[in-house]
Amino acid sequence: MSTKVEEAQFSLDWLKWLVVVAIVLGGAVANSFYAGDLALYLRALVLIVLGGVAAFIAVNTAKGNAFWNLLKAAQVEVRKVVWPSRQETTQTTLIVAVVVVVTALILWGLDTGLGYLASLIIG
Repeated sequence: MSTKVEEAQFSLDWLKWLVVVAIVLGGAVANSFYAGDLALYLRALVLIVLGGVAAFIAVNTAKGNAFWNLLKAAQVEVRKVVWPSRQETTQTTLIVAVVVVVTALILWGLDTGLGYLASLIIG
């Protein structure tokens, strides 16, 4: 039994990226041009649709497809993470806060002491 995995073919990637850039720039120019004429929600809706079209075209390029696969792999890895409980988070936060305060007091003491010694030496 032989199974062949077909590689995705990406042709004319440069043209696709050119179209993506044209869509994004055209949307930005149109948004500023129609700022006083159209309601905000209409302009936002048009920009969302244009962004979706641009993203769809970008994903159909080699680099866009690689980025999409990276995002999917990252999502799988995030599901594997064992998140700390509320108690562990609270305890860790309190430990960090105490260490920061103690470090601040030590640095303040050193600064004050060295400043006092410098004032004795300088006069």
